[in-house]
This record gives sequence, C-alpha cells and structure tokens, in this order.
Amino acid sequence: MKGPTGMPSAGTTEHLREQRQRQTIEPIVMRVPEACRYLGIGRSTLYVLIGKREIEIIKLGSSTLVLTASLRALVERRRKNSDEPTAEAVQ
Repeated sequence: MKGPTGMPSAGTTEHLREQRQRQTIEPIVMRVPEACRYLGIGRSTLYVLIGKREIEIIKLGSSTLVLTASLRALVERRRKNSDEPTAEAVQ
C-alpha cells in the first residue's frame, strides 16, 4: 500500500519486490570464484577449460574476468553434445 507521498509505506514489502526486480541484471563478466559457483565446478577445472580456450577471459589489471556469455556457450555446447547419440547407442 502506498502512503500519501506515493511511496510504499513502512508496513509493505512492495519496495523490496521492486528492489529485487532491479537486481536481476546478469553481469557481463565475473571473477573466477563466481564463475566456479555459476558452473558448479572447482577452480582448477575452470582453469583447465580456460587453458583449452573453451572459456573466454579478459585480464583487467591483475584480475582475471570470465565472460558470462562464454560460460553460457560452454554449457550449451556440452548440452548439445550430450544430446547426440553415442556410437554404442547407434549399433
């Protein structure tokens, strides 16, 4: 419920809902620990994927930043590969 000023009154959670909706913007890049949590993998596995150029990074100063789009693309590639029938399934 809105008060006389048009702002949410203290007794409502409307302002909290509006705040959560604004926080749903996905970052363009993330640091290594966040990328590990995003994929559910360990740090060394992430660095192996970076070394194989399956995940794209940028360096900004001493920070290693992982492109979020690169993480999504990796998941999509792996997902499509798992949908393809294996040699054993075809025979």
